[in-house]
Amino acid sequence: MPITPRPIVVSHIDSAQAPRHQSATTRALARWLADIRGLEYGGDYDPQRHAGQRCYLVPAQTLKGAEQARAFNVRGPDDLFGGYVERAFMASKVITHPLVSPRATRPEGWIDAFAARLHDCALPGFSVFSREDAEVAARQLLPHGPLRIKAARASGGREQWRVTDESEFRAWLTVPESTAMLEGGVVLEEDLADCQTFSVGQLWVDGRLLSYFGSQHLTPDHAGRLAYGGSDLVVAQGDYDDLLRLDLAEPIRLAIAQARCFDAAANALLPGFFASRRNYDMALGLDAQGRTRAGVLEQSWRLGGASSAEVAALQAFIDNPQLRVVRASSFERFEDKPLPTNATVIFRGEDDELGFLLKYAMVEAYDGQE
Repeated sequence: MPITPRPIVVSHIDSAQAPRHQSATTRALARWLADIRGLEYGGDYDPQRHAGQRCYLVPAQTLKGAEQARAFNVRGPDDLFGGYVERAFMASKVITHPLVSPRATRPEGWIDAFAARLHDCALPGFSVFSREDAEVAARQLLPHGPLRIKAARASGGREQWRVTDESEFRAWLTVPESTAMLEGGVVLEEDLADCQTFSVGQLWVDGRLLSYFGSQHLTPDHAGRLAYGGSDLVVAQGDYDDLLRLDLAEPIRLAIAQARCFDAAANALLPGFFASRRNYDMALGLDAQGRTRAGVLEQSWRLGGASSAEVAALQAFIDNPQLRVVRASSFERFEDKPLPTNATVIFRGEDDELGFLLKYAMVEAYDGQE
């Protein structure tokens, strides 16, 4: 029987304009995945250098479209750290919510049934692709309380606005970049008070399945604004059912249930979809009437802020197969500082977009506390 050659791990940065910290993080995680799996890291994917070789791709973004998947010879979740969708909008926030009407502007390939299936696991809101539809959505939603407006292309909490009435919404429409954002898709969603954000997800690497829940934390950036500061995860070997065997609070169990709802919809309704990295951000808070609301904010089938924690947990389980659960954390800080000996640095340096940034990850024993 012929021996199948082991893959070479390669990174892929989809844009020459990608922020330095993002490109460096993609390469660092690809190198780390190669190291803990005992594989060679081949640098950024090069069609001339890597053509004909079996590769394991670590892309910065979700792969979009059959042509791109063929170009990298990615055919399923064993071939990449991330995911694949047929159309670009399927990898963004906009698939979480319905359109305002059957006549609304929509991207080619839009699937009405998807948002309908997410009705019970998403916050009230709409996805819009035109000024007219945004106005309809605002008129329907604002009487019930404040809205959060989010560009489909946004990440890390950027390009988001909170509006409380029609005058503030009209002011947002005058923002110069609002037209371009609407062309790519914008979410108008109920804004919650006293909000907690949970992360729920799974990782599939080398036949090993990990499932986790966690929370995000914020940190001041160089301008003093609060920005994403990292994620704290509890990671179990196995499926969500293995995670649910832990002593978990009801809000976490609800977050896991809603993530599974989103995941099932993606598997059932997105043509050709597959992913080895599945992450879902969930919000829990109070609406304008003081009622508790919870729902999926967005999905991530690509490298994300929690990915260094995920890879750190994977290494812990590979190094010690007897482990069943660990606590893994990722950190992003806008100042330099000494780190514990068990920290793995992902990026440390000046970024053209964000200024100085320090990214690192750590794993600790799970103490049973959430």
